[in-house]
Amino acid sequence: MAQAADAARTVILTVDDDPGVSRAVARDLRRRYGESYRIVRAESGESALDALRELKLRGDLVAVILADYRMPQMNGIEFLEQALDVYPGARRVLLTAYADTNAAIDAINVVDLDHYLLKPWDPPEEKLYPVLDDLLDAWRNSAYRPVPATKVVGHRWSARSSDVREFLARNQVPYRWYSVEEPEGQRLLAAAGEDGRRLPLVITPDCTVLVEPEAPELAARVGLATSPAADFYDLVVIGGGPAGLGAAVYGASEGLRTVLVERSATGGQAGQSSRIENYLGFPDGVSGAQLTDRARRQAAKFGAELLTAREVTGLEVNGAARIVRFADGSSIAAHSVILATGVQYRQLEATGCTDLTGCGVFYGSALTEAASCQGHDVYIVGGANSAGQAAMYLSRFAKSVTLLVRGADLSASMSYYLIQQINDAPNISVRCRTVVDAAHGTDRLEQLTLRHMASGETEQVDAQWMFVFIGAAPLTDWLGETVLRDERGFILAGPDLTADGRPPAGWELDRPPYHLETSIPGVFVAGDARAESAKRVASAVGEGAMAVMLVHRYLEQS
Repeated sequence: MAQAADAARTVILTVDDDPGVSRAVARDLRRRYGESYRIVRAESGESALDALRELKLRGDLVAVILADYRMPQMNGIEFLEQALDVYPGARRVLLTAYADTNAAIDAINVVDLDHYLLKPWDPPEEKLYPVLDDLLDAWRNSAYRPVPATKVVGHRWSARSSDVREFLARNQVPYRWYSVEEPEGQRLLAAAGEDGRRLPLVITPDCTVLVEPEAPELAARVGLATSPAADFYDLVVIGGGPAGLGAAVYGASEGLRTVLVERSATGGQAGQSSRIENYLGFPDGVSGAQLTDRARRQAAKFGAELLTAREVTGLEVNGAARIVRFADGSSIAAHSVILATGVQYRQLEATGCTDLTGCGVFYGSALTEAASCQGHDVYIVGGANSAGQAAMYLSRFAKSVTLLVRGADLSASMSYYLIQQINDAPNISVRCRTVVDAAHGTDRLEQLTLRHMASGETEQVDAQWMFVFIGAAPLTDWLGETVLRDERGFILAGPDLTADGRPPAGWELDRPPYHLETSIPGVFVAGDARAESAKRVASAVGEGAMAVMLVHRYLEQS
């Protein structure tokens, strides 16, 4: 049975132009959910939209919308597209006949459809209620579920304030931002007994006041899991990007006691992408946040633990156990480990950039800052896909976007589809063979000095925003000499460890390392941290799944 909704006026809406079917759907919904939710039915797309608008004006909540596909004037997909504008967080279900299955599959990408049901759905106990139970659980746990929001008081040009907002946003923690320069921000500071000299100030839903909180404290206070539930696991996954999430999903779904450890927020660099358009199964594209949220919920559904804001500082071998040590001195152990630590953007070494990081200079997409770029000139440093995706997204807000590229053109490192989109965007320009020599500003970025690499000529341009995507360095320094890495720090695995036909030094097994296995048996690597990896979301997810298959093989022979 569905849990009672906290709000008495939460609605499940159903729309079908066949009165008999409409009544049947409403009847089955009331029988199961009538005590906890208000069931509203409509017999056309227009009347359903009218009902949604009225509910919105009254402040009512809508958890799930069920729409028939074959309706005159406005079919179910067209209706759900408009319903998204009114209640974007409502879970969406399409009722279809068998012949409409292809349309339903298309709707998954067009309106981010959550599920489609074939008519008839009898018996509802098997075909309707389990689907609705899962969707209602997902809605209750989503950002659209009204919960007391965390409040953040800070300064627009404060690096630490920016970090806190990015941390909360990427972990999908609802929050409200208050500038310290605005009256409400001042009122919150006064209520907390602070003078604004130390920012940001964070007020959690239970009214706990945090001043300049570090990520572990903030994570624990806003309800993110930070402590493992056990001391020993079958599998520890280190890193929550696509490779790590893929490994967690496949590990947990195949019965391994799995814990994923992430130092900041799940999704990695891909999770910060505004739009991924070449990922299989999403012809209309998907944002990194959406893809990450789905993967995270999927991993949790299968029973994987997800720990946030836990920094791993060491990996040790103790007999058959692999020990993972944390920065706070604690540790967990497991039969096997998958290293999916990914990479981080390299720092721009131009003069002034370090001091202005977070105050106009950002690494990665920093989507929380996008709306503030409204009407401004934005500069993006880099020529790969991540830079192109950011340019397309920021062009929706900024007056102009300028890509600064070291190479002669974009074709060497950017996908063709992105190059075409950039060429077609009226407010995006590309300056090739151009680098940043210096960033200028007192409390925030004000100007950039640009240099043309061929001529050596320099010029100063006014700039308040610069986003940097200049290649990536692996997050593997914490491993030290524990596993073999190449000269750039990427982890060697499988055939790369036996290039001379001999196993790596210290290898004690009578077999060579498996394809993704490192120089330590039972420790695997997946995704961007692996030497010579493809650096693509799809390949990272695939390697995460493959690593789990090899973990099973390792455990069977141990």
